[in-house]
Amino acid sequence: MGNTQTFTEEKSDVAADERGGIAHRSLHEHTERLAPQIYEVTPEVWCVVGNGLSNQTFIKGPEGIIAIDAGESIEEMNSAVDQLRTVSKEPVVAVVYTHFHYVNGTAALMEKEPIEAIWGHERISHNLERSATEIAPTYTRGLIEQFGIQMPENGPDAVVNVGLGLAYRMAHHAPSTPGYIPADHIFSGDCSVEIAGLEMIVTEAPSDADDSVTLYFPALQVAVQNLVWPALFNVFAIRGEEYRDPRSLIKGIDHLRTLNVQHLVATHGPPLSGAEEIQQRVTAYRDSIQFLWDQTVRWTNRGATGAELAHKIQLPALYDNDWLTKQHYGLAEHHVRQIRSGLFGFFDGDPVALLPLDTAEEAERMVNAIGGPERVRNMCSEALEGSTNDLRWAISLAGRLVRCQEATETDRELLARALRTAAQHTTSSNIRNWCITRALQLEGDIDEVRLNTHRFSRRQVEKWSTDKAVSILRVLIDPDQLDGIDFHLIFELDDERTGLHFRNHVACPTDGRGGDAVLSGSRTTWDQILTGSANLQSAISSGDMVLEGDLIAATSALQSIDHPGFQ
Repeated sequence: MGNTQTFTEEKSDVAADERGGIAHRSLHEHTERLAPQIYEVTPEVWCVVGNGLSNQTFIKGPEGIIAIDAGESIEEMNSAVDQLRTVSKEPVVAVVYTHFHYVNGTAALMEKEPIEAIWGHERISHNLERSATEIAPTYTRGLIEQFGIQMPENGPDAVVNVGLGLAYRMAHHAPSTPGYIPADHIFSGDCSVEIAGLEMIVTEAPSDADDSVTLYFPALQVAVQNLVWPALFNVFAIRGEEYRDPRSLIKGIDHLRTLNVQHLVATHGPPLSGAEEIQQRVTAYRDSIQFLWDQTVRWTNRGATGAELAHKIQLPALYDNDWLTKQHYGLAEHHVRQIRSGLFGFFDGDPVALLPLDTAEEAERMVNAIGGPERVRNMCSEALEGSTNDLRWAISLAGRLVRCQEATETDRELLARALRTAAQHTTSSNIRNWCITRALQLEGDIDEVRLNTHRFSRRQVEKWSTDKAVSILRVLIDPDQLDGIDFHLIFELDDERTGLHFRNHVACPTDGRGGDAVLSGSRTTWDQILTGSANLQSAISSGDMVLEGDLIAATSALQSIDHPGFQ
């Protein structure tokens, strides 16, 4: 295995924590760094770490306290406020969101504190909706795999940490009730505002979200930011995300360096203090990102494919000396492949990737070419008995076996074993969680089939506009069912009109004017159909929904929607 930073060679580097979770010792040390604690950054600034995936930061101004980020739930934010109350009794008068990921606990503050303003970027609500609509199944599945949400609480497969925090959602914060409240004060660009009697300078700083901002409080010499994390920045998120351009990230970090702050607070991990130390460590953080981008471009220009980049480009040893740039979250070998893809698209010049066989067919042919399933099983077992250098080969062999038509339980167990071994030897929490989750799935201990289809919740669909609640159907169309259909259907829900034009094997959203038929009824009934608690045909039969016009053509069009509520 060429990239020695991905897996440890030494068995002594693998250990179990107090709950039995087996992982690289470095990952266990990282858990201690993320332990629950409220840090007093200054007498006016406190940062709650280890309360969830993100931090909650509180800044005292002349007119009250500013809460920065609200975590994943009402329960999480209540816990943060309880910790704040051990150090200050001042009221919380304002909320500021650094980006859209950690906005779900604000309702907890609204119930207890005299909140006068909620500040956030103009794209926050849009980004929340994007991840919960068309791409929801893949987005949710990715979160579950990356953050180990279905992994056990104890034993060798237990979550150790998730890189940026101890867990995606802490178990003691169950049921993790969402409490997002949109900002009523918007910043759409760089600006300076007064909040709680303090000047706050806001600078747009895209990182893992395009709505991310850096907040600078000159009077306190404090910056709160989402750029420098307690691990190497994740250019690539294994859960799947839009491309994060390192050049934008570098620009944001360079701005951060110009502030020369005495205290640097992040959305994740412990705060840093001391202008000289901050400057040195943040500069190295910035340079680690430039290194990945520059070397990716260098080797791509020389003709390297994505797989070759993963092995040719390794971060120099100096970046392993600081936990800010250690690979405790993602892996550099994945980041360089993402950078190449972001610049040039999926095709990397490898002829094998240009016109690939279907995955199952390729697996069958390769297994037969090697000598048949039994020969491949033996080779895989031998690889697993060798050094960790053979892990990639073992995963490659076992991965092909399980894709074959005649895959056996033994084949699935081999792949699970290979993935679990990789999980125990990597420093990356993302990779560990993903590999163990897939291993548990292969062994039948968890079932992810339900995550392969849209499962809309009542709370989710009730927030959508009528246009959104109908247009979402376009990504659920079975195109084979629309052969020869050209039909414009109007939807009238609680007197609001929208439409779908079924044509050319797609469902095109319209403004609801004209049309060949009208489907009308209450928005409540429609929401029940979307969530699967009601069926369209039954609703029409009962009179809860009324279909008028060309009933045969309308029914044919609606049956193309691959969703239980329309079957």
